[in-house]
Amino acid sequence: MKSGYIFLLGLLFASCSKQLDQTPVSNSTTTNFYATQNDFVQAVNGVYSGLKNYPSMALWLGEMRSDNINAISDGNRDWQGINDMSPDITAVTFITSAWQNNYNGIFNANSALDALANKGSIVTDTTLRARLTAECHYLRAFYYFELVKLFGKVPLITTPMTSAEAGKVARTAVSQVYDTIISDLTYAGAHLPTAYTGSNVGRATAYAAKGLLGQVYLTRSGPDYGISGPGLNSGEYDKALALFNEIIASGAYSFLNSYPDIFSYTNENNAEVIFDVQYMSSNNGAGFPSYLVPVAYWTGLGLSNSYGNGYGASNFAVTSNLKTSYGNTDTRKAFNIATTYTAGPFIKKYINTTYKGTSGTDWPINFIVLRYTDVLMMKAECILHGASGSQADVDAIVNKVRERAGLSDISNVTIEQLMEERRKEFLGEGLRWNDLVREGMAVTTMNAWIAADGVTNVETVVPAYVLYPVPSAEISASGGLYEQNTGY
Repeated sequence: MKSGYIFLLGLLFASCSKQLDQTPVSNSTTTNFYATQNDFVQAVNGVYSGLKNYPSMALWLGEMRSDNINAISDGNRDWQGINDMSPDITAVTFITSAWQNNYNGIFNANSALDALANKGSIVTDTTLRARLTAECHYLRAFYYFELVKLFGKVPLITTPMTSAEAGKVARTAVSQVYDTIISDLTYAGAHLPTAYTGSNVGRATAYAAKGLLGQVYLTRSGPDYGISGPGLNSGEYDKALALFNEIIASGAYSFLNSYPDIFSYTNENNAEVIFDVQYMSSNNGAGFPSYLVPVAYWTGLGLSNSYGNGYGASNFAVTSNLKTSYGNTDTRKAFNIATTYTAGPFIKKYINTTYKGTSGTDWPINFIVLRYTDVLMMKAECILHGASGSQADVDAIVNKVRERAGLSDISNVTIEQLMEERRKEFLGEGLRWNDLVREGMAVTTMNAWIAADGVTNVETVVPAYVLYPVPSAEISASGGLYEQNTGY
């Protein structure tokens, strides 16, 4: 069953917050909106609306940035610089949209939280009021965490502001932004329900909040690369592990025996899924199954360009390095990658034409943000960094994943081996780039791949490229308040 929040994605507040580029509009319209209990439910549904753009950020800014894909455009495509590690990407649409979409979500969360604080008595169901408040805290933390991973220091805004007020907020130290993220997720973890039924399935749960908080601690523990990036060298692996262990011990989720079943159109919200972005066909379908798929593939199926991504003859080939990593006996390879396509292999993980919608932006499939296997493997990551546990625990987790893929067991798993297993397990889920960043492997691994595959279009990776640039439009609008990230 699809979550009820999906029906309002992109609708609520569309007239009053087209974008939030640190000059948000007045909240007078939204202040007058709250008159009934249902208005508050709709408002929180509107806070979820920013999630609709998450797969785009995950795939274009995460998957493409990594050694999983080497995309080649057929002309002047603005995403090419993302793939090529170019310093000249300050005006790229995907980067600008990531900044604006996340701040749009934050603005909506701040507006809803302000209304709940000042007019919340209208929501006479106190349990519902507490849940709505906690959902807003979760979502605000989600959007800020995305911003920190992408841009490092960002303006911290936690109340609705006028344009003049927001325009005076400078970029805030990463550690301070994390303080708000941790506070929000701690609150959400304590006040959200552990599960939902009916049309509420798909909303943030306490375990979604705790899983995200575990990721926050894990990311903070990574290196900062000397650029005020998302890592703080904080060494909080035990904190992360405690949260992952709580999720595992809850019994609320389980490890599916079949890898394809996790992503089946007929098995959504399954036991692996801790949090996902909800889509349904007709008016609220997803575009991500088509994003990194060459247009010629769709025309070859007789589905014409309407199912493509609009990028003509561009190629989004999976790298030779990745194909070699899978080997030939890994069952995930055949499910994740179209290996027989004449123009080069590509990620086909989410394609099932039996359930196609009206176009390439109308697939009725959810995008999984956090799943149980990820929690297990992040637990192993924590242990390898010195958190409580043993090498046997790590090996057991990795071999559980390998056995599902039809592979033999290995022993004495290292961080490097764990990251390679994660690479194969989570292909197409937008995790690879952030995995490399938090493990301090972004520079060395990427440059090793460039050399191994003989890649000529990707520039040598330097620590500065761990972050994206602040969009040039934001630099200009700040009137000198923002400085550009190093290297751009």
